[in-house]
Amino acid sequence: MNIAVVGTGYVGLVTGTCFAETGNKVVCIDIDREKVDKLSKGEITIYEPGLENLFSRNIHQGRLTFTTNLAEGIHGAKIIFLALPTPPGEDGSADLKYILGVADELGPLLKEYTVIVDKSTVPVGTAEKVRQRIAAKAKVEFDVVSNPEFLREGVAVEDFMKPERVVIGTSSEHSKKIMETLYAPFVRQGNPLVIMDERSAELTKYAANSFLATKITFMNEIANLCELLGADVDSVRKGIGTDSRIGKRFLFPGIGYGGSCFPKDVQALVRSSDDVNYDFKILDAVMDVNASQKTKLISRMLEYFKNSLKGKTIAMWGLSFKPHTDDIREAPALENIHSLLKEGAIIKAHDPESMNNVKRLLGDKISYHETPYEAAAGADAIFIATEWPEFRTPDFEKLSSLLKNKLIFDGRNLYDLHQMKELGYTYFSIGRQTIYG
Repeated sequence: MNIAVVGTGYVGLVTGTCFAETGNKVVCIDIDREKVDKLSKGEITIYEPGLENLFSRNIHQGRLTFTTNLAEGIHGAKIIFLALPTPPGEDGSADLKYILGVADELGPLLKEYTVIVDKSTVPVGTAEKVRQRIAAKAKVEFDVVSNPEFLREGVAVEDFMKPERVVIGTSSEHSKKIMETLYAPFVRQGNPLVIMDERSAELTKYAANSFLATKITFMNEIANLCELLGADVDSVRKGIGTDSRIGKRFLFPGIGYGGSCFPKDVQALVRSSDDVNYDFKILDAVMDVNASQKTKLISRMLEYFKNSLKGKTIAMWGLSFKPHTDDIREAPALENIHSLLKEGAIIKAHDPESMNNVKRLLGDKISYHETPYEAAAGADAIFIATEWPEFRTPDFEKLSSLLKNKLIFDGRNLYDLHQMKELGYTYFSIGRQTIYG
């Protein structure tokens, strides 16, 4: 099948590459000439485990190409995916200018019946707006379908190739059959294609992400309560996670959620609720708690260092919002860095993938180091902001010889309390007893 994907960001590139992998001919379209030139030369522009091999193979075999020309890119396409950014506006609502702008251009370019698919995360009612904008200038029949993505950064290729479910929002039997044919190779093991109307599909994405953000935030609240009551959040997590009604995932407390999805989608759902005069109280609380949770350890650092961090060197382990990605959008590490710099601290940072992205943002305000040990050398404390696997079992003997103080502030609860005690570390974590070395 001939497919066009408008937008070569994270969602667009993963979508285009994975559809090409199942034999479709895919053209990806982007207005960024520099990016398109890189992609056309086989240079991947995002970090995502497993994507580069698929990307290179499908370019080499001619199934995946790139262009800046919209008319050229959609020529002969049976399906056109819109994978464009929907950044939050000042009021928190999703900004649809990129999607609606492309919709305006598509109308006169369509030569035959085409399925237009909203792949971006968009507010309820967007499919209708896209349909109206295209219809204003279109001379052929078309359908607009909602097909939200549920990709987790770090495992996006696996999520796309082996989805837990595929949600398709359409009121058209014709477009439904085309989408079922397209996704047939991905659901052969019985994972469901869930067909619904467009508005329900649009809300499903926001509801899923907001529920997960709420689950994380609830556990962070429990962790904060554990500290006051003398309970251990790891024990509580295991105790409730074994209940099949609750499940084990998204129960790990820490310094809040970040990334390109949860913060934006929670905010957008609250704004959509406001638009229909519904007060979504639980999500207001989720946003408030998450904002304060991100810098929760700063007050404990200030308390430990007698209310002054001026001149203290902090080794920041992890910069991305989660492991296995270079994405630093809404990353808790950044907010902690800003707070520490404001207090006069010196930051030595290490992250396996995202240091270049942070360098473009912060420049030489902090220093960047190739290994966690280089970052730790001469530091007064380690601050763990991201749970990269390489941080889980460091050489503590080597670490002890490098640090000024055997002191760790762990925002991701990576280490066992008994181990920290035996090693003589002072160890602050989330929702657990503080260990004093």
